[in-house]
Amino acid sequence: MKRSLILVLWLGVSVCLGADLVGGSASAEPVAALRPVEEGERPALLDIGDAASLREAILQSLVWLTRQPPRSAFVVGARTVTAGEQARALERVLEFLADDPAPDVLEAFLLEEFDLMRSVGGGDGTMLVTGYHEVTIDAALEPSADYRVPILAPPAALPGRPTAALPGRPTRAEIEAGRLAGRAGPLAWARNPVDVFFMEVEGSGTLRLTDGRELRVGYAGTNGQPYRSIARLLIDEGHIDREAMSMRALREWLVANPGQMRRVLHHNPSYVFFGRRAGPPVGSLGVSLTPGRSIATDPRIFPPGSLAFLLTERPRRTGDGTVEWSPVSRFVVSQDVGGVIKGPGRVDVFWGRGPEADLAASEMKQPGELYVLVPKRPQPAGSGQ
Repeated sequence: MKRSLILVLWLGVSVCLGADLVGGSASAEPVAALRPVEEGERPALLDIGDAASLREAILQSLVWLTRQPPRSAFVVGARTVTAGEQARALERVLEFLADDPAPDVLEAFLLEEFDLMRSVGGGDGTMLVTGYHEVTIDAALEPSADYRVPILAPPAALPGRPTAALPGRPTRAEIEAGRLAGRAGPLAWARNPVDVFFMEVEGSGTLRLTDGRELRVGYAGTNGQPYRSIARLLIDEGHIDREAMSMRALREWLVANPGQMRRVLHHNPSYVFFGRRAGPPVGSLGVSLTPGRSIATDPRIFPPGSLAFLLTERPRRTGDGTVEWSPVSRFVVSQDVGGVIKGPGRVDVFWGRGPEADLAASEMKQPGELYVLVPKRPQPAGSGQ
């Protein structure tokens, strides 16, 4: 679903439900947030992902970088790198990837082309790594006894104008009570409000219609009210332990407590309106996100479009239904943002759609390490290097 830049700024408020629960430090200044990696502490930069997805992710970054003024500068720790330098370096990587090099061959090439800088992480020196995904929910184009929850398009007063243009800024509770009747028409109808709420949290999704068709929808505005975390509410009220909180735990609690569902959902007065979209999900750079390769980071610290290397782990479901954790060792690209993804201690990985993506988005609150690849400075003429 094609999302606008405004969508991603909203998505930044709530891109991952666990992100505002156990975040890393957001206090480090950009210059101090990344430090050079010494030879003896460098990890093996061995990518265990598929080459095609890496090529696609880099290509999308190049689409964005080539639209920027070539001399526009990004701060990368103590370094400054221009958009032109980033683009030229990624073009060389893309050309090298055309031959599907082995992981160790790719590592050697990248170490010749880039310097390595590591995020200082949070207070313990590691990063908190979470995940987000493209939600898929059951829906119908007409209301019925089974499909009662409207997925609203924005009121006529809202499209193309600031959210403040919505008169009175009605709350979620007021909208659900019919405050916008006749002004905000439904795109479709869902089975329950929890599905719609989680689609708002992710900012976009796919509606699986009763006739088998799929309809992609994306952010089209909000009611102008501030976002308030219902996960935080349930932790503060003692319903779910902080350590046990996840999107899955939150959903299960809401389903198990229907009598409190409305009260809890109304704790968040913000409401997202949706519009029809075509194409894959789009991040803050206005380019398509690549599952398992695109990440959301703080753009003050991690330059937009930049190549990085991530070490962490992700959940996978086994044949008997249990969950096991497998290593993540792969190159990723900063192509999205998040309002709660702040500082050197946070990174959010986009996993695409489907059961495995849903599992990763729900369960990931893992420690990790992120290394930014910075194009090497050109050697001055006559240096002999």
